[in-house]
Amino acid sequence: MKVTKILAGVALVTFSMSLLAEVPRLPWGKPDLNGIWARPYVPDMSRSGRNQEGPGELPFSEAGRANFENYNPSLGDYTGSCLPFGLLRAMNSPDPVQFVQTETHLALLYEQNTWFKVINLDGENHSIGQPTWFGNSVATWDGDTLVITTDEFNGKTRLDTLGHPHSDQMVVTERFTRIDENNLEYEVTVNDPVYYSAPWTNKRTFTMQDNFELIEYSCEENNKSLFEGRIKPPDYNNF
Repeated sequence: MKVTKILAGVALVTFSMSLLAEVPRLPWGKPDLNGIWARPYVPDMSRSGRNQEGPGELPFSEAGRANFENYNPSLGDYTGSCLPFGLLRAMNSPDPVQFVQTETHLALLYEQNTWFKVINLDGENHSIGQPTWFGNSVATWDGDTLVITTDEFNGKTRLDTLGHPHSDQMVVTERFTRIDENNLEYEVTVNDPVYYSAPWTNKRTFTMQDNFELIEYSCEENNKSLFEGRIKPPDYNNF
């Protein structure tokens, strides 16, 4: 955004609004994403509210709508078995996440279940060719925005608590933009040609947590609700 001062009809100076809120930077010039960030809980990526901006009605394909309408977590939600949430359901969690950024890598340390994800910042594809819960990520900079594109998912997770599905063909594009000392804009686009007829986007803002540390988090696979049958493991033959 540009602002121009006017005096007696004469433009005196033009300056960028970005100068009004300096973004913290690292010695090599990139925005500093380091810190512990609080995130809004996003159990339903489709909706909009105080903490997020969703697309509304999702553009389901026929297969995607059938999958979502037939989903019943009481018959087997994988998170109840302490299996990894997957990239987006982990990002939608209300627990804090710590970013550890160097010149070459970004590590995301999730408090929930003590998960982590390490991303190379060289813009190269370092895939080992093995689909995983959190996928294979390639990171590039678009000006001051870090863009992370992730694919090669194993297709064994859901996007959010409500159970919106995705296939193993999904490609996720995340955009991280630090806008000032305390806030980080997060935008994520889901592109899954199997379950959705068009890409769709969700936006939200993370907030820096000062004087805060991550704490231990443990999910026990042999918890009482699991072995007594109240929580059922998913049937991946019919997922």
